[in-house]
Amino acid sequence: MKVLRFNDDRIGISKDGNTLVDVSDTITHRAEKGPNRAMEEFIERLGSTRGEIDQAVAQGKSLPLSSVKLLAPIPRPSKVLAAFVNYLDRIGAEPGMVPIEFFYKCPELLGPEGTIIIPDIPPVTVFQPEAELGFVMGKGGKDISESTAMDYVLGYMPFIDVSSRGMVRRTQFLGKGLDTWGPCGPWITTADEVGDPYTLQVKSWVNGKPRQDYNTREMAQKIPALIAWVTRFVTLNPGDVITTGTFHEGLGPLNDGDIVEIEIEKLGRAKFFTKGYGERKEGNWAPPIPKPGQKTGPGMSKV
Repeated sequence: MKVLRFNDDRIGISKDGNTLVDVSDTITHRAEKGPNRAMEEFIERLGSTRGEIDQAVAQGKSLPLSSVKLLAPIPRPSKVLAAFVNYLDRIGAEPGMVPIEFFYKCPELLGPEGTIIIPDIPPVTVFQPEAELGFVMGKGGKDISESTAMDYVLGYMPFIDVSSRGMVRRTQFLGKGLDTWGPCGPWITTADEVGDPYTLQVKSWVNGKPRQDYNTREMAQKIPALIAWVTRFVTLNPGDVITTGTFHEGLGPLNDGDIVEIEIEKLGRAKFFTKGYGERKEGNWAPPIPKPGQKTGPGMSKV
């Protein structure tokens, strides 16, 4: 099942990736609840109302996806948390060298064919789009165990972590957390359709030229460990989005006028535009390489 939002905050289901059925009316008083609460309720109830939803899809009128405007699958999650340096993309890297860490992304997510805004930040040497596998929480919790963590996952979606490089800052706010820097979509594919999330090919393009091309098998800390770790410190809610990090090979600049695309196997493809202010940034950037024998990332304590 592919869960999506479209037009004026309506909720749809697509089974084939080409058409959709509007299932908005399965949420009572949807307009009064607003897009956030309506989608959260849909997600919360999906397990218990799956039969009702399937019936609505079977009986409903199919619309071509090309006839609607897709929105970000989640209107405004309570949290968007992105895993920090979570791929084995450096020579000799091992999972034990990669501690779990997160940073916050702005929760106003950007939907397909939206515009990424790059402000004028003179110290930045380059802006980069990182293609990532994101997952969406189907139910919330605190202190979730690794053994039960996957029961809390609703599904998965492509996500781009827009990043700025070159500044020396004490936080990731200007580096990661700005408006429109969480492009995602086209929809949430439920976990039952995806199967093993560690066999998915992730690809990205800028202006039609290939950038990243990697497989999620290279993920260092897997999804249950990420959920268990982060819920030691914060409570997750239905609809919260967590991204799993990126394989840094293939990264390149993002500038005014660029068109960015992401595609993840089984999860669909989405395109985004870019509006930049200030001069073009063409710098090179790569993540720091741990020293031989170093068991955690540079400058990080394992918690």
